[in-house]
Amino acid sequence: MMDLNLTASPAPDADLIKDSTEATFMADVIEASQTTPVIVDFWAPWCGPCKTLGPQLEDAVRAAKGAVKMVKVNVDEAQALAGQLQIQSIPTVYAFHKGQPVDGFQGAVPQSELKAFVDRVVKAGGGEAPSDTLADAVAAAEDMLTEGAALDAAQTFAAILGEDPLHAPAYGGLVRAHIAAGDLDQAEAVLNGAPIEISKSPELDAAHAQLDLARQAANAGPVTELQAAVEADADDHQARFDLAKALYASGDAEGAVTHLLDLFRRDREWNDAAAKTQLFTIFEALGAKDPVALNGRRKLSSMIFA
Repeated sequence: MMDLNLTASPAPDADLIKDSTEATFMADVIEASQTTPVIVDFWAPWCGPCKTLGPQLEDAVRAAKGAVKMVKVNVDEAQALAGQLQIQSIPTVYAFHKGQPVDGFQGAVPQSELKAFVDRVVKAGGGEAPSDTLADAVAAAEDMLTEGAALDAAQTFAAILGEDPLHAPAYGGLVRAHIAAGDLDQAEAVLNGAPIEISKSPELDAAHAQLDLARQAANAGPVTELQAAVEADADDHQARFDLAKALYASGDAEGAVTHLLDLFRRDREWNDAAAKTQLFTIFEALGAKDPVALNGRRKLSSMIFA
């Protein structure tokens, strides 16, 4: 299995993150940003979102390994400065380079967006964003899944979650690894234990759909017999629906989508619109960028709005 070394040794915080005041803002931000971009977090002790955003932003800055610095300004103690910079709500974050603001945002944002923000600031300063070690580990685990090494993939995804329990791609990957290993109950247990912060993420939505389809696959009928039934009676909707499930279980997602679209065209309301529901489950499981899902969504939409 891949040997993960996911924890980098950060530079001392004193070199990267500091508190600033109106008296020191010029030196801490304007002058300091002449050499290294400086991100300024405007916050206040009474601001709930600030208490979440601040530590997450600090983590993102540390991960940049010195390519960007961070300064924290308490607006209650720097009201004149906040007024001069037109800080109208908090948290507000500005990035400075060469003494000028180059990027910024207001309000709390997901941690993934914070990393993207920090990466932009690093690039604005002429640097290169450091390699995302966790993302590299996820890619390696995905390769293990593709190669059939479900146990190794599960262990790698679990190690990533040990570093970042809210890493949605790793969480979804861990569920899929259990599905690939045939342990559907464990996959469901992992899903049920997902942190609320990521429970509605696309990665976990896809994992839910994949688990639903995996449970269906356990009861899928033989493809050849179902194909014969559909060929004998094209209006046997149950046989066509069961054939679609069997085709997906055998790895033929495109064939499954084709038959479900045909079923929807013949009788869109059959069995409480089961064809459409099954199509959406497959699209969710395949992912938004999958060509089969993209083509299937387009054809379904053209039927719905025809």
